Amino acid sequence: MAKKSIFTKAEKELIDERFKDLLANCKKCRRKSDREMVIKAFTIAREAHKSMRRKSGEPYILHPIAVAKIVTTEIGLGPRSIACALLHDVVEDTDLTLEDIRYNFNDKTASVIDGLTKISGIFDNKSSMQAENFRKMLLTLSDDVRVILIKLGDRLHNMRTLDSLPPNKQVKIAGETTYLYAPLAHRLGLYAIKTEMEDLSLKYRHPKLYDEIAVKIKSKEQNHLSEINRFALPIIDKLEKEKIKFDINGRPKSIVSIWNKMNNKNVPFEEVYDLLAIRIIFEPSDDIPEKTQCWNIYSIITDTYMPKPDRIRDWLSTPKANGY
Repeated sequence: MAKKSIFTKAEKELIDERFKDLLANCKKCRRKSDREMVIKAFTIAREAHKSMRRKSGEPYILHPIAVAKIVTTEIGLGPRSIACALLHDVVEDTDLTLEDIRYNFNDKTASVIDGLTKISGIFDNKSSMQAENFRKMLLTLSDDVRVILIKLGDRLHNMRTLDSLPPNKQVKIAGETTYLYAPLAHRLGLYAIKTEMEDLSLKYRHPKLYDEIAVKIKSKEQNHLSEINRFALPIIDKLEKEKIKFDINGRPKSIVSIWNKMNNKNVPFEEVYDLLAIRIIFEPSDDIPEKTQCWNIYSIITDTYMPKPDRIRDWLSTPKANGY
């Protein structure tokens, strides 16, 4: 007997609204066939999850929609990955099988869903594994990196919606995120996701500490904006004179980054002096090597401000293993 939808009219309207927003944000869904594939995946996932709710009480289908949006807007994947994100829990949590996925889509889609289902199974049986070995196993488990990227999107949304779980579950999931998922995101170059995961993990593992730092950052927010603008203006002026095409933006350091500095140096918040970061992103010129252009911009900065040699980390000459 088919399961009946348990959602209210308002909830159904919310589901439709969230999916329309996902489609609107799918910049790579230009072809009609791509949009049709995503709509088909949503239709199947919605039907499969129609009697399910999350711990928060909201319709379960809102979770895969949110994961799909992360996958496209924050990770930059295309329509096939969006479809897989919408379907990522159907084999594990509903009556649908891999054969159903293969029949409705193709072998590639079924392979990604299979990988996501296997990874979920591994997470249920990981207690004896060391974190580094576990991360290596995840990276080698799948031939398709989209499996890992969608799983990271899944975990990020779970962290963003962790309030509905009891405290012991929050701490457990936050610990997994710190030691397993955040390093994976870092290794794959997803630095913004890695930072958000670490901040959210700290929020649930050490809520008092997190709140104390967050309040202090908030109290200095206006000063930080003024400092960033004051610091950036002379550099902007010089870069423009050199006809360099660039974007420059500033931001406060993440809460977990500030906490790590406090912890490593054994100092209070007030004695952490590098609370702000400036990033310059430039458009490479065809006739000058990119590394040379980086050094030229670095020279402009150090002509403006006195560098501290003991604090400089040169990733140009010696890049990290992941290419950073």
